[in-house]
Amino acid sequence: MRIGQFGTRFEYSFIISAFALASASWWLGASADEAKQTQASQHMVPASEHNAQSSDFVRIVRDATRRFRDARVAMAEGYVAQFGCVSGSDEGAMGLHLVNGPLVADPTLDVTRPELLVYEPMANGQLRLVAADYLVIKDAWDANNAAPPQLMGQLFHLFESPNRFGLPAFYTLHVWAWKDNPHGTYVNWNPEVSCDQFNPDN
Repeated sequence: MRIGQFGTRFEYSFIISAFALASASWWLGASADEAKQTQASQHMVPASEHNAQSSDFVRIVRDATRRFRDARVAMAEGYVAQFGCVSGSDEGAMGLHLVNGPLVADPTLDVTRPELLVYEPMANGQLRLVAADYLVIKDAWDANNAAPPQLMGQLFHLFESPNRFGLPAFYTLHVWAWKDNPHGTYVNWNPEVSCDQFNPDN
């Protein structure tokens, strides 16, 4: 659904520049064999994740993001690594976010086009797709809507400003479609995700 345009050109420029600052080259040295092995391992989905597929929302997200299990495909379609690997104090982690700046800058929410993709760094240097993340800047949304955003009945979380990401206040919704979250499919933090294997120098 279309929700309008940003109020000012400054906001648009800020969002584009904020999400453009990243280097995602650290995992591109992986061999084709490693990529195939990682993809094969991702076909083996635990039973708890199959249970999550009963949700239409999760099913749609999985269908829409299946090709992004290879992070290089995501990069080729405009997603860029940003924020490093995001960990919480004791809630677990989010993981490494790949951000599509134009999708964030355009305040449109489409369940088949997540603004961010979330990956967990693996011991072999590969990235495992674990979630999709929908994001819209608060001011852009509030200018045209009386209530906070939601997709398929799931209400977005609000991150006020200032925040750890250095962004204006924003609404976000994680969908743990590729890795089970014992705290809930739409919770921000996942105790089963770790940033321990993240090494940007690889």
